Amino acid sequence: MKQWIAFWLLGLIWGSSFLLIKIAVDELETLPLVSIRVGLAALLMAIYLAATKRHLPHNWVDRLGILFVGFFNIALPFTLITRAEESIDSSLATVLNSSVPLFSLIIAHFSLSDEKLNRYKVLGLVIGYAGILLLTFRGLSNSKSSPLAGQLLMITAVISYAIAIVFMRARLRHLEPITVAGLTLIAAAIILIPLTLVTESNLERLTRLSTDTVVAVLTLAVVNTVCAYFLFYHLIGEWGARASMVTYVFPPVGITLGAIFLNEVIDLRLVLGSGLILAGIFAVNYKPVSAQRPKTTRETLEDGSPA
Repeated sequence: MKQWIAFWLLGLIWGSSFLLIKIAVDELETLPLVSIRVGLAALLMAIYLAATKRHLPHNWVDRLGILFVGFFNIALPFTLITRAEESIDSSLATVLNSSVPLFSLIIAHFSLSDEKLNRYKVLGLVIGYAGILLLTFRGLSNSKSSPLAGQLLMITAVISYAIAIVFMRARLRHLEPITVAGLTLIAAAIILIPLTLVTESNLERLTRLSTDTVVAVLTLAVVNTVCAYFLFYHLIGEWGARASMVTYVFPPVGITLGAIFLNEVIDLRLVLGSGLILAGIFAVNYKPVSAQRPKTTRETLEDGSPA
């Protein structure tokens, strides 16, 4: 029972990320918002890594790998997603973000010897991409609430996540997952904070933020980033591969929260597009009983990326 509570709590936390981003980005610009979120989360993770005396990589190959993942798994997609939500609904952003496994599968096919396409994966890709196309056409016909530019930013963020996931499987599997998570957050903060200080000239407005914005940003950093990581690793320890099912919770949570708190429109194309993407993800992960084998903890952790 406790594990199911943790499961649904994690689904609610990660599924709410896009609502919180939408609330905060109305008042904060993209880079300051992302820098505060990542900077605070990185500080908390650095304290944890130091307190628990985690083994840190000492060779430059691993360090450069951490920097690469920090950019493509955190700094770039967080920035693109936040920018996208300046023009698209949080519910649509949630659904498009859930397509990460579809893009990572394509990249993995050409990059990893043990991740080749089969008929189930191809079927899943066709179904999932049909959902993405449906949402894209929805944006073309309803430019007021779902402009195409915002959707393209989201797809670019998803591709960035997929690149990072495949890279971690290929280059960083020998490192402890929680250590990689903490160090990549620190690397992303090192990238984002100086960039924000150089490019943003009106940072004094940070002292005049509304309570809603402050609460949203702090929640994103502490709860939706740091606490969610530890909750996910707890589920991995208890359930193994089953914990990755939490990704199926994101779209319904994101759509529901957007409708309740932001009065976002839920139409047939949004629901159908979401269903196709989720069905595609299910299909690409399907294995006949004779071909099934237990996933390792690392393989489960590398299945996708939260917002």
